[in-house]
Amino acid sequence: MVHVDLDPIGGAPSVGFVVSRAVGNSVVRNRVKRRLRHLVRARLGLLPPGTRVVVRALPAAGSTPAAALGVDLDRALDRALDAPLGAGAGRAGR
Repeated sequence: MVHVDLDPIGGAPSVGFVVSRAVGNSVVRNRVKRRLRHLVRARLGLLPPGTRVVVRALPAAGSTPAAALGVDLDRALDRALDAPLGAGAGRAGR
């Protein structure tokens, strides 16, 4: 799951990760975070300036191969960035 917010001032894109205990034990959670960081690092140049992204790993991420995580991440980013952000879509809790 990906949440995106655009800062009108701009700046470098920033990304945060949420990997709960539902994903697995600490070894599995840390592996998922490392994989996601690696995958997002390769995609930072594609994000518009001022983009703030939160990637929340779902429980299935603990047993998903890295290649499949990349496909899921691309799909989620495409969906989140195509949303009409000016209307508040893609903003968690607002």
